[in-house]
Amino acid sequence: MNDHAGPSVSVWMASATLPTFPKLVANEEAEVCIVGAGIAGLTTAYLLGRAGKSVIVLDDGPIVSGETERTTAHLVTALDDRYMDLERLHGEKGARLAAESHSAAIDQIERIVREEQIDCDFERLDGYLFVPPGKSTDILDNEMAAAQRAGLSDVHMVARAPIPFDTGRTLCFPRQGQFHPLKYLAAISQAIVREGGRIYTETHAAKIEGGKSARITTKNGHTITSAAVVVATNTPVNDLLAIHTKQAAYRTFVIGATIPVGSITKGLYWDTSDPYHYVRLSVRGDMLIVGGEDHKTGQADDAETRYLNLEKWARAHFSMIKDVTFRWSGQVMETIDGLAFIGRNPMDDPNIYIATGDSGNGVTHGTIAGMLLTDLIGGRGNPWSALYEPSRKTLGALTSFA
Repeated sequence: MNDHAGPSVSVWMASATLPTFPKLVANEEAEVCIVGAGIAGLTTAYLLGRAGKSVIVLDDGPIVSGETERTTAHLVTALDDRYMDLERLHGEKGARLAAESHSAAIDQIERIVREEQIDCDFERLDGYLFVPPGKSTDILDNEMAAAQRAGLSDVHMVARAPIPFDTGRTLCFPRQGQFHPLKYLAAISQAIVREGGRIYTETHAAKIEGGKSARITTKNGHTITSAAVVVATNTPVNDLLAIHTKQAAYRTFVIGATIPVGSITKGLYWDTSDPYHYVRLSVRGDMLIVGGEDHKTGQADDAETRYLNLEKWARAHFSMIKDVTFRWSGQVMETIDGLAFIGRNPMDDPNIYIATGDSGNGVTHGTIAGMLLTDLIGGRGNPWSALYEPSRKTLGALTSFA
């Protein structure tokens, strides 16, 4: 039996050891029960525990065995959905709050790494957005103006990205970040337990009920009672159709190729091709990690072709590539308006919360979820709550997915 989200192995899975946790074997109680032990669930549990709440985390596999272990771990304010689109969909204020929240998420990760002394290869570095050869750079000018209106005043244009081929005019997003997500979350899970939290794996939440005293019934018949429940399972397992109609799943593909150390400047690199590509290096600089070739889940069955397309593109642009040693894929939940759904579950009891809709920025959206849900459950206001409200109706959003 494969307890992971797919048969492929990411570079993170091959280079980290995660702690193990027991199955739930009895009825238990906590102030908050969190279903899902990816970055959203574990960050929420960690921050709630630090705030003094008793928490239980459930996962039907090992911790971090879903889509989080398949990320490429770009920590960015340069979002997959451009600021010019976010401004059109959410207004200038909404675009500003999106930039603010993703920036705060990177800061939060950096703060946790420092305070917990986590050895997870966290580093700040610049990100670069460029267009394919021969294409107009108007999109870069428009995006720079929108990003600056959103408060990212340090976003600027450079003559080219610092990589071995001529990208032409390139938009630079300073102080982005990268890390090893599994090393980070291994330490987070241990900190949750240190703060009194309980984590149970191989424990499937079969039924989730709200009300004054929420109840989570597991497949094995045990029950957890809590004041609040957070469902952080990539796509909500408790959805009442309100969310499934506002997001769609896409499959994205990644290769990891060995390169000589120092042959490429560390950074995050993204193009605007269709299909697009996103690139980073390993912490040692000896591996180039290239992603892209997305398709809507269920609309193609040609993974081998997509991996080969990624390799062909990578070799055409980075002649120093040696061997492709990793190939993996992950599922991205794209929302109708480019931002995650974080907050109370629509049509449900008010003490049932969800975090979903990573929209290609799952690591920062998952961290935002932890910050925002900790405030909501603690009864505190949060300036991002309306932006990420799951029941929102975004004026101008598309009514179907391509």
